[in-house]
Amino acid sequence: MARHKSKKITPISYRVGNYVEQAIGNDIERRFEAPLLPDRPEKQFWYRKHVEGAMAGDGSEYHVYIKFADPARLVVFLSGGGVAWNEYTAARPATGGKIAAGLPNYYWNNLRPFTQIMNINTGITEIGNPHNPFDGWSFLVITYATGDFHVGRRDFPYTGEDGKDQILHFHGHENFRLAMDLCAEYFPDPAKLLIAGDSAGAFAVPALAEEILSDYYPGAEEVTLLSDCGQLCYEKWRKTARDIWGAPERIWKPIHGDNLTVEWFRACCGKLGDRVHYLYAASVRDYLLSAYLSDMTRKVYRTDVEIQEKFFEQSKDMIRDLKNISSRFGIFLYDWKNHRFHLGGTVHTAVRHRRFYFKGLRPASMAQWLGDAAEGRIYDIGLELFNG
Repeated sequence: MARHKSKKITPISYRVGNYVEQAIGNDIERRFEAPLLPDRPEKQFWYRKHVEGAMAGDGSEYHVYIKFADPARLVVFLSGGGVAWNEYTAARPATGGKIAAGLPNYYWNNLRPFTQIMNINTGITEIGNPHNPFDGWSFLVITYATGDFHVGRRDFPYTGEDGKDQILHFHGHENFRLAMDLCAEYFPDPAKLLIAGDSAGAFAVPALAEEILSDYYPGAEEVTLLSDCGQLCYEKWRKTARDIWGAPERIWKPIHGDNLTVEWFRACCGKLGDRVHYLYAASVRDYLLSAYLSDMTRKVYRTDVEIQEKFFEQSKDMIRDLKNISSRFGIFLYDWKNHRFHLGGTVHTAVRHRRFYFKGLRPASMAQWLGDAAEGRIYDIGLELFNG
């Protein structure tokens, strides 16, 4: 199937989108941007830390976010921000203009101030909210702007939309390692550890958890893993990880099927066994991930009822597979409606959003469910969504 050509877009929506992105970024930079990490940081305060030797996908500077609190309790959070799996997607990074205009935009390739709103001060990273069970935990937020699920180690040449030769720096794994070196320096010996991620970071959690534990925190006594929205079935994941991203062999070799997260959780559980608590959260008709699925299967970057239903059926299979991997797998499913751009489907991710605290008619919010899991109480929420 030939790739769908984007519909004709009036230029004003593109210009307005870029203007709004720039305005928000300028406001964050002027008033709200997390300060650089000082020599004597305060507790319960977010800081930026530039990471020497690391870089974003477009070659620009790279930083992480750090919060100092209880050193015995640590969250390592792997951020999301899209994915590039071939030359076409590499050539179409996200911008405010593309999002507003409905143009294909697959991943963030740098850490503009605007992207701070996707990383800190919301959901699980919120400070001062009594409903956040992780407010008193120390944090490292490993930011993401490389399009490779945090596992790449390759410079990828491509031809940009302007026809010029460019390079996408798939340096996600190198950035991850350098960030974890800092993490081990600042938080050398946590007893309790949560390794979590949303969207692209959700895929990375099972890919990198064993590496975090073996190379950085072998002495952690209580370990919990959470992936929030990491479902994207694609038959070429092994080739992508190996040949496009240049991921290490220990990462691409366990991939044999089309569900990357299931494959990585299966390998992770095979190495870690019952040492850790395994958790997966999912939006059952995810409007954004279903758009990626549409692009991969129909060459049309667009969500609609048909592809959302296909995504829903794949979700059923995925939860069954995860439950078969380990009896200790806890599941949190949600079906909150998506109202963005009238695209339909359900929202994308909850752990770093005010949805983290939503309960409604459920027995528990995601915040309660995740807080309980970190204390060893594992249970499921929302499996009834698959009934009928």
